[in-house]
Amino acid sequence: MTLRRVYAAVSGMRPGTAVVLGAVAVFTAWMLTGLGGPTLTRDVSNVGTFLLTLVAAGACLLRGARHRGRVRGFWYGTGAGLLSWALGQGIWTWQETVLRGEVPFPSAADMGYLLMMPFIAAGLLLAPVSRQTLSHRLRSVVDGLMIATSLLLVAWLLVVAPLIGSSGSSLVGLSVTLAYPLGDVVLITVVLHVLALLRRRGEQAGPTLLVGAAMVVICVTDSVYVLVSLKGDYESGGLLDVGWFVGFALVLLAARTRGHSAPEDLEREEAAEVERPFAIALPYAAVVGAVLISVVWFARTGHADAFFAWSRTVLIVLILVRQLITLRENRHLTRHLEARVAVRTAELHASEQRFRALVQQSSDSVAIIAADSTIRYQSDSIERIFGYPATMLLGHRLVEAAGKAAGPRIAAAIDSVRAEPYATTVLEVPIRHFDGRVRLAEMTITNLLDDPAVGGFVLNTRDIHDAKELQDQLLHTAYHDGLTGLASRALFRDRLEEALAAADARAEVAILFLDLDGFKEVNDSLGHAAGDELLVRVAARIRETVREHDTVARFGGDEFAVLVQSIAATRDAEAVARRIVAAIGEPVTVDGRELHVGASIGLASGADADDTDQLLRNADLAMYKAKAGGGGGVASYDPKMHNVLVERLQLEADLRVALEQGQLALHYQPTVDLRSSLIVGFEALVRWHHPTRGMVSPLEFIGIAETTGLIVPLGRWVLAEACRQAVAWGADGDRDLTMAVNVSVRQFEHGDLAEMVAEVLAETGMPAERLRLEMTESVLLTDTDENLAQLQRIRALGVTLAMDDFGTGYSSLAYLRRFPMEILKIDRSFVDRLGGGDREDVALVRTIVQLGQSLGMATVAEGIEDAVQLAALREMGCPFAQGYYLSRPLPAPEAGKLLVHGLPTPAVAA
Repeated sequence: MTLRRVYAAVSGMRPGTAVVLGAVAVFTAWMLTGLGGPTLTRDVSNVGTFLLTLVAAGACLLRGARHRGRVRGFWYGTGAGLLSWALGQGIWTWQETVLRGEVPFPSAADMGYLLMMPFIAAGLLLAPVSRQTLSHRLRSVVDGLMIATSLLLVAWLLVVAPLIGSSGSSLVGLSVTLAYPLGDVVLITVVLHVLALLRRRGEQAGPTLLVGAAMVVICVTDSVYVLVSLKGDYESGGLLDVGWFVGFALVLLAARTRGHSAPEDLEREEAAEVERPFAIALPYAAVVGAVLISVVWFARTGHADAFFAWSRTVLIVLILVRQLITLRENRHLTRHLEARVAVRTAELHASEQRFRALVQQSSDSVAIIAADSTIRYQSDSIERIFGYPATMLLGHRLVEAAGKAAGPRIAAAIDSVRAEPYATTVLEVPIRHFDGRVRLAEMTITNLLDDPAVGGFVLNTRDIHDAKELQDQLLHTAYHDGLTGLASRALFRDRLEEALAAADARAEVAILFLDLDGFKEVNDSLGHAAGDELLVRVAARIRETVREHDTVARFGGDEFAVLVQSIAATRDAEAVARRIVAAIGEPVTVDGRELHVGASIGLASGADADDTDQLLRNADLAMYKAKAGGGGGVASYDPKMHNVLVERLQLEADLRVALEQGQLALHYQPTVDLRSSLIVGFEALVRWHHPTRGMVSPLEFIGIAETTGLIVPLGRWVLAEACRQAVAWGADGDRDLTMAVNVSVRQFEHGDLAEMVAEVLAETGMPAERLRLEMTESVLLTDTDENLAQLQRIRALGVTLAMDDFGTGYSSLAYLRRFPMEILKIDRSFVDRLGGGDREDVALVRTIVQLGQSLGMATVAEGIEDAVQLAALREMGCPFAQGYYLSRPLPAPEAGKLLVHGLPTPAVAA
């Protein structure tokens, strides 16, 4: 143990250690060889020892200045002792080396040498040591007295007695001579006492150990010096001087040693010790050593003096006192251990009770079974979980008690872990409850046959029946639509991936993507309850038309999908799609109302896709193709559809850039009073001059703007530009021209349209009565109440409202009287049929004109292409008209010229 502590101390030394060790090696070699002659060797010894002692003293004092408390006292005491010795050595060196004279004995140098011992002893007694009880302190005092007495006895026999007997010196000389060995005895006693009590893990352990070792070396050297001096053989520069040099070198190393804790393994090893063996054995070792030396001395001399007798008597008394103290400590230790055993026993009992309570109240049933599955222990919790009293199962074989369904599986699980100690397996088995119900249980079997405390298999069993049912229910909810009971998007996707992975060829897999036509109108007009009922009816019809093994799923809203698998999947999917279209096209009665919806179906084959996502996307593109064709049909995927989609996405991105960079412009088409042939207003129509595509038709980008929501900023820009232009024309002329601007249904859905119109009117200074907002009948059919409220707020501003494309929508007449419309615009499809000789077409347009007159609404005919149509409208009494025959939409400068020069003569004349 001590060697490891010395190693720990040395390993904590600073890099300058090598210099110190090198100096020791050089000094020792010089003293051995006598290089340069006796005088030079003596001078090197004197000066070298003096300087080393002085440096070591300074290092100790500096180390002490960096600490507090007992550690500072330790270093200051050690430094003071070394300074005292250095003073004595300085006097010696001055006399012998500088003055080249003999050093008298005793001299002032001896005073410096001897004063080192009390200073060093005081410093060592201030070193941090382990805390002790009163009993331990008393024993430490006795131990110290035993060591001191033993060393004094040895010193008396070997040094003091011979010295007294042979010395012819004066009383002072004899006293100084005796002071060396006696002081050494005291100092060594203090060193051994401190080292015995030294803290193992304190940062002072290493330095204190080195200082103690240094003092032992110096004291031994002093004793040898005294013996040599008795014979008159001592001379400076001899091998004996190496002892002092090495001793003070060790002190210097101690002062330069870092605070170093004992190794972790040593800490763990020593932490468990109640007593330090070294501390216990040291005083006895000193006594034994003294006794052995005394026996040898007595055998050689044949007599014993009074000091020997008294020392022997003191040692015997001290040993008896120490034994009494030890007996007292042992009794105290026994009581302490008994108390600890009692506390530990109580803790173990409490722990056992807690464990028993946890086992009994656990949600698991705990059982221990023998190798043949005989139940040796069963926790009472089984009665709460499965209804069986624990005593009812003891002694029975589990594989037989578990029943025919669970028994063989439990036996197989036991066999699977039998060969491997501590192996574990988990299985789910049906367990019949005491009341007859079958419950699903999770059983964990652990092989503890080799554990002497168990010697069997441990079974932890819990009832997971309810949790399993809930899990299955949640799984069903996650993979099925809550409204229709069809498969969900997630389940459809899983089955599609499985189908693509299992198919020999991807052409054996096809999907249908279905979207209802007209469902939104039903949902908005009749409410969500009616819409949900319609979805349930549609889902039932789809299930009835598909084949038994086809998967039908609802993706959300009014979107459905069908997975078709066969050798001719595309052909079979086309047949299924036709049946679905026909079935959904049949009227559906909901809440006493007969509803008509259709289905737009996109068909995609696995042969055209690399993965699931691409196949779903292909079907979606095909569905939009079917819907764009008017709905109520089936469209198969064509790779060109993807190109169209890419172009659409690019056009969307370009449209955003066009809004930011001002690539859009307005053209104005005049509205003509057919009675006076004068221009009474204009309709603002947006145009887009693409930097690479040239002019882009509104039919291409208006739909994209509505789908993406860009129609909102686009619509505001159009309204603001049109109002500014109308204000400019009004300032230049004397007529109050109206400006018509189209409004999309999407603008009603995003923000407050009335507020936006009011802002634009305020920004541009446009009179509200000169602004006309035109909208299609879809505005009247979507979110009816909210749109009606917005229209009423717009009308309250003084803005005129017009219904565009009248006659082409659904249930238009039902909303005419409810909404504050002032103008009806007759759709161009009716105007196109005028002049064809069909009286029914003429009668239909005439009816619309008369309807407007009866409702107090003006009518505007759109799309006039020739003079015949213009004449027919004038004859019917239609007040206003627009069309290419009158004027195409024109840029603002050219439209302004029409205000100055009027319409072309043929148009006016007609």
